[in-house]
Parts: sequence; C-alpha cells; structure tokens
Amino acid sequence: MPTDPDTGYDPSLGRKFVFVTGGVMSGLGKGITAASTGRLLSNAGFDVTAVKIDPYLNVDAGTMNPYEHGEVYVLKDGGEVDLDLGNYERFLGVDMTFDHNVTTGKTYKHVIENERAGDYLGKTVQIIPHITDDIKRRIREAAEGTDVCIVEIGGTVGDIESMPFLEALRQFSQEEDDEDVLFTHVTLVPYSKNGEQKTKPTQHSVKELRSIGLQPDVLVGRCEDPLDPEVKEKIALFCDVPTEAVFSNPDVEDVYHVPLMVEDEGLDEYVMSRLDIDDEALPKPERSTRWRELVTRDRDEEIDVALVGKYALEDAYMSIHEALKHAGIHTETEVNVLWVDADEMAEEHEQRLAEADGIVVPGGFGSRGTDGKIEAIRYARRNDVPFLGLCLGFQLAVVEHARNVLGLEAAHSAELDPDTPHPVIDLLPEQYETEDMGGTMRLGAHETAIDPGTLAYDIYGDDSCTERHRHRYEVNPEYIDRLESDDLRFSGRADNRMEILEREDHPFFLGTQYHPEFRSRPDRASPPFVAFVERVLEEARGEPDGPQADEGVTA
Repeated sequence: MPTDPDTGYDPSLGRKFVFVTGGVMSGLGKGITAASTGRLLSNAGFDVTAVKIDPYLNVDAGTMNPYEHGEVYVLKDGGEVDLDLGNYERFLGVDMTFDHNVTTGKTYKHVIENERAGDYLGKTVQIIPHITDDIKRRIREAAEGTDVCIVEIGGTVGDIESMPFLEALRQFSQEEDDEDVLFTHVTLVPYSKNGEQKTKPTQHSVKELRSIGLQPDVLVGRCEDPLDPEVKEKIALFCDVPTEAVFSNPDVEDVYHVPLMVEDEGLDEYVMSRLDIDDEALPKPERSTRWRELVTRDRDEEIDVALVGKYALEDAYMSIHEALKHAGIHTETEVNVLWVDADEMAEEHEQRLAEADGIVVPGGFGSRGTDGKIEAIRYARRNDVPFLGLCLGFQLAVVEHARNVLGLEAAHSAELDPDTPHPVIDLLPEQYETEDMGGTMRLGAHETAIDPGTLAYDIYGDDSCTERHRHRYEVNPEYIDRLESDDLRFSGRADNRMEILEREDHPFFLGTQYHPEFRSRPDRASPPFVAFVERVLEEARGEPDGPQADEGVTA
C-alpha cells in the first residue's frame, strides 16, 4: 500500500508490534509490564523500542502537576514526557526521543495545522481516517529500524479519551499479518474478603475490549500473589485465550524483579512464539543474564539518604529514587530514602536530617517549600553532611551561600522573589521575551565543560559531560565573582551558564544545574549519584576525607 498523500501514512514501516492495554483501573503497572516484556526480548537478542500513548489533550507532559501524573521525564532531545518513558529507557537501555510519546494534543495539533495549511483541501477532516492514520503513522515511524516495538496505551479501556487510539489499533491489526501484532491486556485480579482471587473484573474488562473490536492475545493479572492455576484456567475460559497465555504479575519489592517473575512464567517464550520470532532468538544459554545479575546483587551495606522535597509522592521524584538505587547496585549498598517535607522541615522534620547519612535536594518549580530546602542545604553545609543538589537544589545552594556566607541579605532567585535586592538566580537575556510556558525552557542534552583538578572532574573522569536539562533560570553572571570568593566554586560551565558547583570547605557538596538522574540506568549508574553514595558510605564508616566546614559561620 503506497503512502497516503492526505495523511502521510506509510504502512510499510515497522515490523513486529506488541500493544499493551489496561483494564479495571489505572496505575496497575502497564508500563512496567510493557518494559519487562521489552527487557526479555532484548535479552533474547532483539532490537526493541517502545512508544507511550497518552490520551490527554496536553501536547506534552511539561506543564502537568506531578501530584496528578508523577515526574516530568526529559528525553535527550528535550521532549517532556510521561514517567513511563523513563522506565522504558532504564529497562531497555536505550535513549528515546519525543517521537516515542504520542498524545491526543500532539496528534490533533498536527492534523489541525495540516488542515489550516490546506493539505486536506476539499476534504472533510475527521477522526477516521485523519486522526487514526496520524496515530498509526507515528507508531510506525517510531518503530522503524527495530525488531519489536512495545506500545503502551495509557488510561483504561472504556475511557472516552482512549477511543481514537484503540480504533487506530483495531485498524492496525487488520492491516498487518496476524503474527506481526500481539495484544497484551493487563487487568486487576483482586481478593475477596474470604481470600479468593476474583476474575470477574478481568472478564468485564476483556468484554469491553472485545466490544471495540480488539481481542487480547495475552492476559497479565495484577495481584498481590501469583495467580492460582484454577484462576488462570477460569480467565482463559471466559476471555477466550489459551491457558498458557494467562500470566501473573504479582507484587514484588523491587520493580526491577518483574522481568524475572514473568520470565519464570514463560512470558518471553510465549510472546516470541506468537510473533513467530522464536527461531530468530538467541539460544537460551547465549541470552544476556546481565539484568538478573545486577538486580539480584547482594547489598552488603546500608545508608539513609534524606530527600527534601514538597511532593509527598514517590512518583514525583521517581528518577531520583531510581538513580539512588542504581548507585546502590553499583556500590552494593541498600539506599533507604527518608522523605523530608520541605514545607514542614523547620517545625517537624529537622530530626529526619539528623537521622540521614546524606541529603539530596531535588528540582522543582514554585516558591512552596523553598525555605525548607534552603534550611536543609544550610544544615548540610554546616554539619559536613554529604549533599547533592539538582537543578533547583543547585540554585538554592547558590542562594544559601549568598545569604548565609556572603551576607547578601534577602538574596534569592528572581523566579521565586521578583523583588529580591540580590537576584543571584535570574533569567538570561535570551529568555526575557518568552511568553509560552510549554516547551520553552532549556531542555534536553547539553554539554558541560569541567575544570580539571575539581571534584566534578574526579566524578566524571573527563573534562566534559553531557546531561539533560529542564530549567529557565540561571546563575546571574553579575554575581559570579562574589559567589566564588569564599570556598564555593563553579567547576562546570557551558559558555556563560554555570552548570556545576562544589565547596572546597566540605567533604562532599555538589550541585548540578542539570538532571543527572535522567541518564542513570541499572547497568550505568549516574556518576554524581555514585560519587555521592560512595562518599556517604565513607562518612558512615568514619572515613573522613576532605576539609572541615567552618563552624564559625552563622546565619
């Protein structure tokens, strides 16, 4: 079939597709199921990529509240996307692009722009075929050049927002050979009060899916425990799938163990057989076991790290939690994260800092919680507690130094206090004319030059690094000389932008304007996080190494 001149849809792109849908309720773990499937196929030697479909009208996730949607994950090309893309990058070990995230807003925006440009002149622009063909085009283009593409459809089957996407998948399955498309449906299998695993929610969810023309090939039951054999048989009978196509995804202590659980049930073998690629897979003895070795590695030591933020929701700081976990894998350390509410720190949470072996202050936007974060930074500086500040944490470390070391009263970020007499953090000139909020920050991967002979140089082992950014405000160049006059040093720069700070009077005090957590992987832990955890371990063992803080400094 040739490329459609109206939609640009080329059905010849791509190869094998696994579509992952969810039923009964949101937040079941479709993303982890999808990522785990991809991990196992990758272990078997296939080149795997993933696409996340989000049926909201936002063009991207950049302006969404972390309380509602978790963290905004940033890709190397600057795409602001759903946190599931972070799971895909971590599980698959690949770098994705903004093209791997499809939203209702992005699709409709593109089709409407084409209509305004006259591309559909004389045609009635409709959901079918224009929107559905644009969805299919995006999936195929993201999959081009890979063996298998895992496509997760956000939300729950039956949501009105998801209907155009599910219709596109129905058409997709009709256009492809049966062995090129597989549908995986993830559902909840709850317990009754008498401890029985109940299948009725799964039956109703599959009925809803079939009513729109989609028949699942694989069913994955989310339950506290593995599904009982008779429960699998019942689900298979009423949902019209073979019993061997019903798999358990029970609760585990660590999501990195999910691939191991579903591998033990044979999910990878069934998927490869169903897609007719089992003959192309590596023989079992030759398949990669690196993932299993990493995530089951013994942790001989244990540390407590305080995370000082304003969102009492782990998903809002998911990549930081994962980066600390990766550093723990690398150092064979169990890293316990202690939540410290920045809003309440002065009254109730300072004791949490005293219990911690290290302190992390994450990124964020808005003024709420900043006073508590500044107090946490001051505590780390004065008490020689290993400190890692990320993005806003980096900026507030500058503010804390200006106020409490240099004596610049009321110094602040102009973003948080436009009337501050000392805007040590401010907009750079090129941002002054920016009006739109979405997609207008400094986003994505940028290179930082690192000064030799510094902590940052020791951490990266090089005179440059490339990390991902998400910010608009910067260290004000007018204050740099004063800021560096008393033990604080900017050891990483990108032209006139300050990227890394460290303190020469502290065992480990590091701030980064960028977000190193976004590039961290289980098999490639982020250098700043590894160095932080290593230093915390040294301090916890009583192995001081570095100058002591000036105990005479007062605020």
